[in-house]
Amino acid sequence: MDNPGRYDGVRSLGPDFTLLVHSHWRWDLGERRSQQILARLAKRHPVLFVEEPGFAAAGTSGCLDLSEVHPNVLRVTPQLPAHCRHARDATRLRVRALLQNFWAAAGRGRRCVQWFCTPQPAPVMLGRFNEVGVVYDCTADLSRLDAGPAEWAQREAHLLRAADVVLTSGHQLHRAKAQQHPNTHYCGCGVDAAHFHAARVPDTALPADIDFIRGSILGYCGIIDARLDYDLLQRLAQARPDWSVVMIGPLVGVEPAMLPQLENLYWLGPRGYDELPAYIKAFDVCLMPYALTAATEHLNPVEALEYLAAGKPVISTALSEVIHEFAPVVQVAHGHAEFVHLAREALQRPDPERLAAGLARAQAASWHAVVQQVQQRLYTALGTKLAAAMCAQAGQGPGIAWEGTAGTCPPSGLAPATEPAGRLRR
Repeated sequence: MDNPGRYDGVRSLGPDFTLLVHSHWRWDLGERRSQQILARLAKRHPVLFVEEPGFAAAGTSGCLDLSEVHPNVLRVTPQLPAHCRHARDATRLRVRALLQNFWAAAGRGRRCVQWFCTPQPAPVMLGRFNEVGVVYDCTADLSRLDAGPAEWAQREAHLLRAADVVLTSGHQLHRAKAQQHPNTHYCGCGVDAAHFHAARVPDTALPADIDFIRGSILGYCGIIDARLDYDLLQRLAQARPDWSVVMIGPLVGVEPAMLPQLENLYWLGPRGYDELPAYIKAFDVCLMPYALTAATEHLNPVEALEYLAAGKPVISTALSEVIHEFAPVVQVAHGHAEFVHLAREALQRPDPERLAAGLARAQAASWHAVVQQVQQRLYTALGTKLAAAMCAQAGQGPGIAWEGTAGTCPPSGLAPATEPAGRLRR
């Protein structure tokens, strides 16, 4: 491999450990739950966010494209030869070699925790970076996705055996994974309520590409992929000619030609996180129009709290997590006809009490609280692991290497450090 990275001089990779994150999503696909959590953890621990590789023209042996996408977050996008596109395991071996070369040069002996948002690379990556811990941040039950590759469940089982802690984005997912791993914890979504408060401020101007739309606007902000119910969107657009359905977000795994096309159905494309409150301000009703499939069975949509923080009525299909987590402040439709009916009711007879309850629900669910919970679970898991290793080596039984009285072992868990995090510098 001829180029381990296009990045000069990483001065520091943190006072304790770096988070080496393996993701199946691009960082710039929007402020998803993972990005929200990792961006806040980066205040304490530098993050290397490894994305799925891109594939260049023939003649390139492989390299890493590196960019600082957030303070202390380094996005790592492997670039590989085009012929590697369909050789998944060979591709992962190439990515591992590039990462190992980069880590040897930039890590300088510092510790890392491997954090997996997907189990796909786990068999190739585990144990190869002298990691002090392994986190599995599980957002889908891959063993139940019939359309996925057959080896996904096996790879997840491999990761579950190695993980020190498993975090789940949903309650049902927590129940499922807790049967497979004893240290499994629910850590759901939060919201930056102050950010989305702008949707309720009179001075917030509507963007020009939505301000011209007349009539009632039923809107969605999120990833536009195979999980959406496109028949439902078409049904909503056809229900009333004075309704407009506005879809905001990047296309992932779907082509523009696959999208239903109607005069009052608008596909505006992706918008920046900072722009979302202004667009949501224009919505009269906010939508969570997901198809009910194995891919959405455990989905906990991050946009639910964003809509509620904006003070908007929200209607969702009957996702199990939404019913458990947000009903009745989010209205749940069991079928297309009921969805249309609830939209009509929300437009004609707004419910101030429901809106106030939704706003209170959002204001009580901060990302800060979610990250505190993640930190607690992570530090406790690492403390338990390091305690056993250190004190077993010293012949003391369970304990931990810590800054305390010589020859003693500390209580379980690691207190969050107070010194400032190291910064990635160009």
